[in-house]
Amino acid sequence: MAEIVGGYFTSHVPGIGGAIVRGDQQQPYWKPFFDGYPPIRAWLAEAQPDVAVVFYNDHGLNFFLDKMPTFAVGAAASYDNADEGWGLPVYKSFTGHPELSWHIIEELVSSEFDITTCQKMLVDHALSIPFELVYPDAPAWPIRLVPIAINTVQYPLPSPKRCLALGRAVAKALRSWTGAERVLVVGTGGLSHQLDGPRAGFMNPDYDRFCLDHLAADPDALTRHSAEDVAELAGTQGVEILNWIAARGALGDGPLSEVTRNYHIPISNTAAASLVLEPA
Repeated sequence: MAEIVGGYFTSHVPGIGGAIVRGDQQQPYWKPFFDGYPPIRAWLAEAQPDVAVVFYNDHGLNFFLDKMPTFAVGAAASYDNADEGWGLPVYKSFTGHPELSWHIIEELVSSEFDITTCQKMLVDHALSIPFELVYPDAPAWPIRLVPIAINTVQYPLPSPKRCLALGRAVAKALRSWTGAERVLVVGTGGLSHQLDGPRAGFMNPDYDRFCLDHLAADPDALTRHSAEDVAELAGTQGVEILNWIAARGALGDGPLSEVTRNYHIPISNTAAASLVLEPA
């Protein structure tokens, strides 16, 4: 059985990549955000995960408005970084774990989830930035990857309840895996933000703190809202909290301890946060 070492949750604003490239980590605008990551790096150095199951949302590289799966799981041997170009440069492919991917896919289908399977998949800032933040300047990523993309873009969106159930089904799949991998669960995106329309610039610290305060001990509290409620509470891009909810489900139902938390407003019109949870 795989061992889940914990969960790492983080915003993935593409501007973070630009700040990294420019070396702006200590600039007053960025420093409060980047200050949240040294404790996470120290925790990872001790936890030593060797595979990451990542819940994120694709930004048009693999899926667009004409075809948008609700849930898609990568089963590739490698994943190339092909970001939009105004964040991190295109570099450093991720090594996949197709055997674990296929196990998760089969178990999800057995759990009545209709999954899109991707044997070829590109990744963007939603996946590369979270790892650059915790493995800065690594010559190669020290962790293998199982990416799980959730539709947070095109109506109709999956509900928070369905995303939590997806994560719990992934937890079940990890429990039945016969390998001895040390698994890091990752949820990326958010928190509250809206980048377009009349509410452009909208953020909601109260809802963000509600999510951060309940994610570990009472994730079902986050399922009391519909996807449409979340869009109203967090902004149309703030629905990326669905990735966090799914990742929380993948940590299982046992008690969790909060290792570190950081929350900062604003980063590129986004309420940005990072969080680590581990088994208690």
